[in-house]
Amino acid sequence: MKELLALNIYFKRYAGKMLFGVFCIVLSNLVGVYVAVFVREGLNEAVAHNRVASGLGGEALMGMVYASAYGFVALLLLAAGLKGLFMYLMRQNIVVVSRKVEFDLKNDIYNHYQRLGLSFYRSHFTGDMMARIGEDVSNVRMYVGPAVMYFANIIFTFITVITQMLMVNSQLTFWVLIPLPLLSYSIYHVSKIINRSNTDIQNKLSVLTTASQETFAGIRVIKSFGAENAFFEDFSAKNEEYRKLNMRLAVVNSLFFPLMILLVGISTLMVLYLGGKAVEAGTFSAGNIAEFILYLNMLIWPVASLGWTTALVQKAAASQKRINEFLEHYTEEEPENPIPFSFNREILLNGISFSYAGAVRPTLDNISLSIPRGSMLGITGKTGCGKSTLAQLLTAQNIPNNGKILFDDNAPQAFSRRDFNSRIAFVPQDVFLFSDTLADNIAFGLSEGEESDEKVTEAAMLAGLGGDIAQLPLGLKTMLGERGVLLSGGQKQRVSIARALIKDAEIYIFDDCLSAVDADTEKEIIHSLIQKLQGKTAIIISHRLASLQAANHIIVMNEGKISESGTFSELVQAGGSFAELYQLQSRKN
Repeated sequence: MKELLALNIYFKRYAGKMLFGVFCIVLSNLVGVYVAVFVREGLNEAVAHNRVASGLGGEALMGMVYASAYGFVALLLLAAGLKGLFMYLMRQNIVVVSRKVEFDLKNDIYNHYQRLGLSFYRSHFTGDMMARIGEDVSNVRMYVGPAVMYFANIIFTFITVITQMLMVNSQLTFWVLIPLPLLSYSIYHVSKIINRSNTDIQNKLSVLTTASQETFAGIRVIKSFGAENAFFEDFSAKNEEYRKLNMRLAVVNSLFFPLMILLVGISTLMVLYLGGKAVEAGTFSAGNIAEFILYLNMLIWPVASLGWTTALVQKAAASQKRINEFLEHYTEEEPENPIPFSFNREILLNGISFSYAGAVRPTLDNISLSIPRGSMLGITGKTGCGKSTLAQLLTAQNIPNNGKILFDDNAPQAFSRRDFNSRIAFVPQDVFLFSDTLADNIAFGLSEGEESDEKVTEAAMLAGLGGDIAQLPLGLKTMLGERGVLLSGGQKQRVSIARALIKDAEIYIFDDCLSAVDADTEKEIIHSLIQKLQGKTAIIISHRLASLQAANHIIVMNEGKISESGTFSELVQAGGSFAELYQLQSRKN
């Protein structure tokens, strides 16, 4: 239950509605008790009428019976109507609050996800995150709404009903309630099993969701390799484990209801036997027996629902634990006194080192570099040498393990995160397009609320998309499908470049974003970039050295270190690895 304490913030937020709902539960139970009282009084009066029947005529007796019956029917209808009204208000408040908590919790988790660093996403699966914001939040909602409502109802039903039973006959109440300690022990013991089972089930559900998400995301690769059967067998095996866990839990849950009915049935037999003895002795009435049986019936649903409600709480505790694990992860917090992003002199990297978790050697090792404002820096090197990692450090997606990155005299963490991101245009190596129109994917780089068809068209032309747009059925308004499935790899890269070029940024970083375009298109885009980036600070990462010819300075990276640096002509004349690669690429062209 300690995991569920994290929900107290939401209970406080909606305390008024929750308390009113609980108040309606109390009123519903108080009115419900009087139903049994009215039945007792009605039966006792009927017995009394029977005793005096010999002294009255038929019509007079029937008149008394009808008058008494009408009165008790009216009282019973009034009590039932009031009980129904209070139950309606109870559900309208508590269940509605559970939906509001579900809404708030999903928003909080989603917002938290967006503020987590990249290191979090490297170690967690998308399917697992989807399961926690979906299935786990739904389980928590069932606790906030139905579980809390039924538990409160159980408590107040027991209090009101047992109090009334004690007032009627304390000795009979004692015998009737003997099975309750056995019931409490059974619930305590079984709830521990349910809790463990629910945790295993939720973890296995995350595995299933992740497997499904990966299959559908990579369906084209799976089909191209004819691997459908292998993936189906793998999913079936995981699904079978999930089924077994659920069946095991179902067996445990199925023990609750029969146990409750058995215990209530024993109590009913005790009422009939002991109550009958008391009626013979003259210390109890027929109305009291009927009243006690009604009280027991009032306890049947709370007792029977106790197992189900306990299962809801245990399931919610297991789900909330999984949610808490994510919410406890460090997020990219805003500084206390953020400053607007700006730099007038240079970006300085001083002794930068960085290692990914579990890496054998550092990805970047003691990198020192100065990037003057308004200059263009070219970065090249072998695959895995740390180029993309360096770009991620410059955009503050990762934080160096050692050393400093300074914009003039300020670290990235000193700036407002939103302002910092708005002044940097980053084209990552892995292109991601949204399931939207081409125009909206390009306009994604605009500031919030800023719209301009002219800017979208201009950015598309600068990125070399003019001919491609003309061939699309609806031009810029063409829906690209999931992850831009309608476009080729080179077209996706150019859309990503257009998204960056439309942005009014101070720094532009292109991470090997021309690898999938042909040489002629590359030259066209590079020419557009040179014109667009006049006076801007630009960093171009590329394996193709032709893309770096306009750079003011170039660095060559090897195993996380800078192995060569200089202008394009200096590096060609130096005869190192850069010159060798240039000669190789020149022969191919």
